[in-house]
Amino acid sequence: MHFTNEPLQTIIPILEAELTQADSVSFTALDPDLFENTYAGTPVTIEGSTYLYRSLRAWVELADLLGCRMRVPEKVGASQLRITYEKLAKKESFHTDNVKRMEEKYGSDSVFAKIHKMEEPSFFYYYRQALENANITQRKRILDLGINRGDEFEVIEKMVGEDHFSQMELAGIDHSQSALAEAKEHFTGNNVRFYSHDINELDALELGRFDLLISIGTLQSPGINYKTLLMDLVQNHLSDDAALILGFPNGRWMGGELLYGAKVPHYAMSEMGLVLSDVIFAKKYLQQKKFRVTVTGKQYLFVTATKIGSK
Repeated sequence: MHFTNEPLQTIIPILEAELTQADSVSFTALDPDLFENTYAGTPVTIEGSTYLYRSLRAWVELADLLGCRMRVPEKVGASQLRITYEKLAKKESFHTDNVKRMEEKYGSDSVFAKIHKMEEPSFFYYYRQALENANITQRKRILDLGINRGDEFEVIEKMVGEDHFSQMELAGIDHSQSALAEAKEHFTGNNVRFYSHDINELDALELGRFDLLISIGTLQSPGINYKTLLMDLVQNHLSDDAALILGFPNGRWMGGELLYGAKVPHYAMSEMGLVLSDVIFAKKYLQQKKFRVTVTGKQYLFVTATKIGSK
C-alpha cells in the first residue's frame, strides 16, 4: 500500500477497513524529513511524483486515533518511509481488568501497577507545570487523595530538594493497601504519612487543614459524590491560602500506550461531555470561592487553582 497525494478523507477509511481484517497494516508514504516548515496537505513534488505532505507527528497521531501503536518507520529508498500500525484493542488494559477485590484494582499486582504516568511526557509536563503554578516551594501541608504508590510526592521531592521536602508535612490517602505499602517503603521520613481510608469519611482522620490539595483521577471514582466532596474539601479541609491541583482523565491506558480520549459507557468513540462537565463545575465553583483557575493538559486535564491575592 502506497500513499502519495490521497487526502485523509481517502486514507482513513482504507486503514480502518484493513484493521478490521488484520491486527496490523503497513504502508509507504513520503519521508517528512525531506522538507522543513511545511504544513500538512501541502503538495510537494519529488522524483517526479506529487505528494501531500504530512509530518511524522501526523502519522503518530493518526495511529493513536485508530487505536494503534506505530512501529518505528523504516526507510525505503531515498524518499519513502514504511509505516506500520498495530492494533491495541486486544491488548491488556487496567480499565477492563477483572479483580476479585475492587480496592486492589490499582494495587501492586494489578495491570495498573505497570503504568508509570510520570514517564508519559504529556502527563509529567503538565503536572510539573501545575506544581509550579501552585507555588509548590511555598506549600507546607499537602494532602493527596488517591496517592497510590506515591508518584506525585516523588516529583515534589525532586523539585524542591530533599532538605526542603523534609520540612513539609504530607499525607496520602488511598484504598489500596498494597500500593500504600510500596509508598511507605520509599518515603520513610516522619513528615510523610499514608492512610488506607475511604475519602468520603475524611473527617474521621482529623488531619486538620492543608495548603495544597492534589487529586489525580480520584474524585470521579465510583462511590464518590464528586461535587459534594469537592465542596466539602474546599470548605472544611483547606487553609485560607490553599491551592488545588485536580487531574481529570481524558485518555485511556491500553497495551502499553496512553491514548487520547476517555471512553464512556454506551459510546463507541471518545466522548468528552462528562469530563468537561466535571472540569467546568470545578472551575466555576473555585472561581466563586475567589480562586484563580487555569485548565491545562491533554490526556489528563489539570485544574490548578490558587487563591486570588495570595503571596
